[in-house]
Amino acid sequence: MKQYETVIGLEVHVELATKTKIFCSCSTEFGGAPNTHTCPVCTGMPGSLPVLNKQVVEYAMAVGLATNCKITQYCKFDRKNYFYPDNPQNYQISQLYLPICRDGKVEIETEQGKKAIGIHEIHMEEDAGKLIHDEWSDCSLVDFNRSGVPLIEIVSEPDMRSAEEVIAYLEKLRLIIQYLGASDCKLNEGSMRADVNLSVREVGTEKFGTRTEMKNLNSFKAIARAIQNETERQIDLIEEGKEVIQETRRWDDNKEYSYAMRSKEDAQDYRYFPEPDLVPIEISDEWLERVKAAQPEFRDEKKARYISEYKLPEYDADIITLYKKMADIFEEATAICKNAKKVSNYLMGETMRLLKEKNMDPEELSFSPENLAKLIKLTEDGVINGNVAKQVFAEIFEHNTDPESYVEEKGLKMNSDTEGIRKIVEEVVASHPQSVEDYKNGKEKAIGFLVGQTMKAAKGKANPGIVNQLLKEILSK
Repeated sequence: MKQYETVIGLEVHVELATKTKIFCSCSTEFGGAPNTHTCPVCTGMPGSLPVLNKQVVEYAMAVGLATNCKITQYCKFDRKNYFYPDNPQNYQISQLYLPICRDGKVEIETEQGKKAIGIHEIHMEEDAGKLIHDEWSDCSLVDFNRSGVPLIEIVSEPDMRSAEEVIAYLEKLRLIIQYLGASDCKLNEGSMRADVNLSVREVGTEKFGTRTEMKNLNSFKAIARAIQNETERQIDLIEEGKEVIQETRRWDDNKEYSYAMRSKEDAQDYRYFPEPDLVPIEISDEWLERVKAAQPEFRDEKKARYISEYKLPEYDADIITLYKKMADIFEEATAICKNAKKVSNYLMGETMRLLKEKNMDPEELSFSPENLAKLIKLTEDGVINGNVAKQVFAEIFEHNTDPESYVEEKGLKMNSDTEGIRKIVEEVVASHPQSVEDYKNGKEKAIGFLVGQTMKAAKGKANPGIVNQLLKEILSK
């Protein structure tokens, strides 16, 4: 039987985190009532003129530098002409001939080791609007809030050979862009979108097969499923002696099925020509150096530093640096409380547990590093015990509550009154003679039961150290 390999390249669209759109001053904020973040420019009114947002250029440069691209210091915009109901001007301002970044690469980890995925180019462009299909009234409505939101399109080389490599590449790209602060890269909100160009060929063949492009992929799981499905579909066609048609296909994740949308266009179909309303961009050496100097510490360097500077286990450093939000909380909380391991324990333990329980993404964390640091200080100073600390942390996680005020208001301070605790311990020992007997007969675990009963009688507020000390003292008599 013939053996086939999959050849995959990606076109990744990323919405940039600017406050205003690429060519006008309208808000880029996600949501909002339909058609409220609009003006004559982003709705394509005749006579309106675009003005380039400088921050868009700087974000594009930053992403290009972080992905080892060459920066095109003289670049310009072009018009991509096509008609679609959500495209207000009937053209899109994009870059074809002189994109801002070219010839880069991103290294990913695979089962065979490191692999470089080439980046053909990164270009700037404006987003289109959004069509809302109303099945009740059997019509389609257009919301232009998204029209003119700045995008970069990251076009890879066809270097990926499996869904696993695609996901590894996307995760690496997302982390780079999030660490730069250039985008939140939320797939569910469309701020990161990937179109998959895929073909299959016999193993050992150099010539590429006929590719298709799949759209409507809004999660990593959907991307993996779409790749698997399209690979099987193309192999089945070839095995049946049929041709694979070059086309754009839409993926339906609910049905796990793709269907043809239109034949795949080439550049000449869009009738590109230089954008007459925008002057070329000239990036000076000084400007480029400023953007280079502002590059942050990325994940790989951060992870190595956490292990060497904070003595974190590699596993902890790996998880914490996987999410920029967690890394930020870790560093800021550690700077305040000077206890990296305890901050790490809260992030790796209670934080991850609550994120899973509430089905949240780590980037959605909203509690402040200051409040986490205060909680750690309260436990270190013996104001509250470990059990109460978990209860208080749940409040911090949910509402970013100030732990000091919460402990005071709820009366959660630990009881360290030795004589008061002694009376409780004596009562517990007197009412559980079997456990006392078990302990005296060498069953060490029996003391754990007695500690639990004492804490229960003290409503969780007794100092555990004093409880243990007093129990051993009383039981040894």
